[in-house]
Amino acid sequence: MKEEKFSRMTPRRPFKTASVIAAAFVLIVSGIAHASPDKKEKQQGRLLFGKVLDQHDNPVPGAIVYLTDTRTHAVKTYIVSQEGTYRFPGLSTVDYEVYAEYDGRKSDTKSVSQFDDRSQVYVDLRINTR
Repeated sequence: MKEEKFSRMTPRRPFKTASVIAAAFVLIVSGIAHASPDKKEKQQGRLLFGKVLDQHDNPVPGAIVYLTDTRTHAVKTYIVSQEGTYRFPGLSTVDYEVYAEYDGRKSDTKSVSQFDDRSQVYVDLRINTR
């Protein structure tokens, strides 16, 4: 009778399959990690910011900025800082109208379109303080 030799080597196919699965998992996880900040930024919404200035480009501290959601007609306000700056973070992607008011005088009304895909929108508002 002929003696058969058996080797104790383990098959390599399961090892290769496990390696491929592990590599795919690493790629997927790293892809999610890189995609997360973009998703997070989109979830946080847009930022509308700018300055309220007089006719000589000086800041108008204490002016009130009015932001109106044109769909719901909800109004947000912001009291301008000493530097004349204002900011409205976390805005939805809808149409807005923004204007400033100081001492009974009003700036022109500016529009921010829902089709403007910038995550940060800068708008200066000018009030004639004379």
